[in-house]
Order: sequence, then structure tokens, then C-alpha cells
Amino acid sequence: MAKLYAISDLHLSYPLNTSTWNLLQPKPPGSGLILAGDIGESATHLTTAFERAKACFTHVFWVPGNHELYSISSHMAKHPADQLKGEAKYNALVELAREYGVLTPEDDWMLWPGPDGVDVVIALVFTLYDYSFRPADVSREKALEWAMEENIYATDEAVLHPDPYSSRDEWCTKLCERWELKFSDYASRYPNSKFVIVNHWPLREDLVFIPKVPRFSLWCGTKRTQDWTEVGRFGADYGGALVVVSGHLHVRRTDVKEGVRYEEVSLGYPRHWEKARDASKGANEMLRQILPGAGIVVEEGQRIWRPQG
Repeated sequence: MAKLYAISDLHLSYPLNTSTWNLLQPKPPGSGLILAGDIGESATHLTTAFERAKACFTHVFWVPGNHELYSISSHMAKHPADQLKGEAKYNALVELAREYGVLTPEDDWMLWPGPDGVDVVIALVFTLYDYSFRPADVSREKALEWAMEENIYATDEAVLHPDPYSSRDEWCTKLCERWELKFSDYASRYPNSKFVIVNHWPLREDLVFIPKVPRFSLWCGTKRTQDWTEVGRFGADYGGALVVVSGHLHVRRTDVKEGVRYEEVSLGYPRHWEKARDASKGANEMLRQILPGAGIVVEEGQRIWRPQG
């Protein structure tokens, strides 16, 4: 069975991260690699990632994170896409990925051999966030003020533009509406099939565990995606999710909730994988096997931390 791996948050602006990425080793023919967002901030970073990934894997998948969507100032931009804003930048990066034969959320979702020889659908999505990962007593209008009470304020607020939408909230809503229609379409095409859902941001609020900066949750997803894994959510033929792949948190772990396996696959900034480096591990060891699976049994409700793999 062909193996499917995943990694996110390569952050190739850091030389240490680029160095370990350049050591990526080829996998057997037919293997696949998911790049689950925050590869870097520039088109050059994506080019570096795509070139190495395609040299080592037959199939490569990419979904954007927030860092890819940052607009770079003119004196630092090296590619026409770097200065673009919002949806225009996303669309330009989709075209860049296609130049390398990398699949994106805008392409047809691919079937992949699943357990027991039954194909699963690799569902690449891009949701952004809508600030809804917050306590019930904090209004949307007061959300940023609530975060700033603990000196939390995301860089996104300055350099991730929602154009042509009025806000990131609106962009998130439009994106989610699109994917919900696509899920329904694929459920009807492939009745009762299981899905591997790939999104940079966690689909569930209860998976956001960042104790040092808990109020950063505002920029970590949308409550709208909570039930996307459930059987029947997108029509009677929707078989639900088998696995969900995400990044963003820089906290590698595996969770099982309601029978679905959730894999956080970040590499992170150099400080986040320092223990792995100390153990002589790098990008090759930090790839997470999504299918057929890493062979570790995780029980319902259990969480396994994976700082080194």
C-alpha cells in the first residue's frame, strides 16, 4: 500500500529549517506528502519546498497557512506574488503549486488507497479563521481587546489582508461555504467513502492546546468546522472523516475523538523542534505517516504527544 505522509509549518525563512528540509530523502514510487501550510512567507519559500518534495514523492499536496498569505513589502519582495493581497495572493500561489504538479484545495480531490483496500478521499481545504475560538462571554467586537489584555496580538492583523472581502471573518465564511458544497458533491460521487481532511487550522476548538498563549486561540480556526468529520454531515452518503491533518499550533500530537484520528504535524520554529535536533532528528524523522498509519494504537479520547516525530 502506498504511504501518505504529512508535515506542516516548515517556516523556511529560518536557515535551520531550510537546511533540514534540503536533506529530505526520496520515498518509494507512489508515496505522497501533504504540506499542511505555513511553509514560509514568500513564493521563494514555496518553490524551495515544492522542488524538494516533488524530487522525493510521487504525489505532493499543499494547503495554505496564514504565513503564505502575508503581503511582503516591495523592498523585500522577490516574486510578483509576494506583494499581492488576500485572495489574489492565494490564487497566485495556487498557480505556482500547479507549475510543480502540486495539488491544492482548488484542484479535484484525489482518491487514495485506504484501509482494507477501500479508497479514501484526500480533501484539501483552506478555511482561515473567524475569531470564534473564544469564551462565550467574549463578543466578537471585544475579541481583540480580550487577547491584548494578555499582550497577544497576531502579526496577521497587519500583513494578512482579506481583500476583496471586508474582513477575515467574511473571507472565512465564504471559504467554508465553498468547501461544504464540495464535500456534498464528493459524498454523492463516492457514497459512504471516508475522507482525510487536510486544513492548516484545527477543525475543533478543543484541539487548541497552547498554554503559554491561550488567547491566541482567536487566530486558530472556526467553530463552523467542528462537525465536518461527522457521518451524514454533508448528506446521507457522506461517510465522515477517517483522519484530520492540521498544523498551526507547533505542538505535535495525535488525538482520537469520536473515532476520528487528528494529527498535528508541525515542524515549527527552530525552538519547537530543538529536542528532535538534540536527538539527531530532522525533517525525515518528523514526517508523520497518515496512511496506512504509524502503527501506534490511540484509544478514544486519548492524546499522544510527539515532539520528536
